Amino acid sequence: MVFVQIIVLAGGVGGARFLRGVRAVAGGSQVTAVVNTGDDVTMHGLRICPDLDTVVYTLGGGIDEERGWGRSGESWTVKEELAAYGAEPTWFGLGDRDLATHLVRTRMLDAGYPLSQVTAALADRWQPGVTVLPMSDQRVETHVVVTDPDTGRQQAIHFQEWWVRHRAELEPSAFVQVGADTATPAPGVAEALAAADAVLFAPSNPVVSIGTILGVPGMRDALLAAPGRIVGISPIIGGEVVRGMADRCLPVLGIDVSAEGVGRHYGARSTGGLLDAWLVAPDDRAEIPGADVRKVPLLMSSPETTAALARAALEAAGV
Repeated sequence: MVFVQIIVLAGGVGGARFLRGVRAVAGGSQVTAVVNTGDDVTMHGLRICPDLDTVVYTLGGGIDEERGWGRSGESWTVKEELAAYGAEPTWFGLGDRDLATHLVRTRMLDAGYPLSQVTAALADRWQPGVTVLPMSDQRVETHVVVTDPDTGRQQAIHFQEWWVRHRAELEPSAFVQVGADTATPAPGVAEALAAADAVLFAPSNPVVSIGTILGVPGMRDALLAAPGRIVGISPIIGGEVVRGMADRCLPVLGIDVSAEGVGRHYGARSTGGLLDAWLVAPDDRAEIPGADVRKVPLLMSSPETTAALARAALEAAGV
């Protein structure tokens, strides 16, 4: 492969693993990850950025491979001590090794460093082999509107409470990205897109991962102006999510839980949407008017299959 600029929009475990495949096949090309920060939350006085950490740990060799998140070889002494004090929230656990990352991040943020610079400093330890950028330096947090099971009234709770505490069992009626209307793309994001030979949408949640990134003002315009082709990878295989809760999110926006439903939600760039190409599983049907739909194996069950998927995405991008 000749030297090219590759941009990947990513969130969650699927995004991090896909990035590992892209890095494996990119050769000497420049890979930049634009990562969702809508899942970010402050717990016990510490600023936690789950998707950024999952990407950096995964690419840096520090991830718990079985869970797909958190540090390998983790222990939970601090979590147990906080529980012994009755310190809320008890439903969100901070691992001892993971805690160091949050302490450093919070100290730097409190000292006035923007999230993009903090992320670069944390990545310097892990050497992920790609440039990792938050989608925005401004604080954006996804909240979920649900019906309180005790009062029967609607209320908005943080995405982490809905997902971790309630296991996405509370029926959502809306997803709200608090702070998104005043956010801007982080430094380096627009510049990377302006030079992109390929833009890839990782198989991440279309609503609360990719959708949150796209919700940052100016992001869609920067994508549409990108000179390279935009290729998306379906997170839905055979009408089912591979992992996560996209099947609980998509219907809220009126999107069918299918490869075609998500592809039509993104739309083709030639008809006012975003995609030039859309990758779906071999047995899935998807007609996206104006987009090049390709059938390829999507399961990232091994380093080899993950690399093959990344290679197929880059081929669809024409690089």
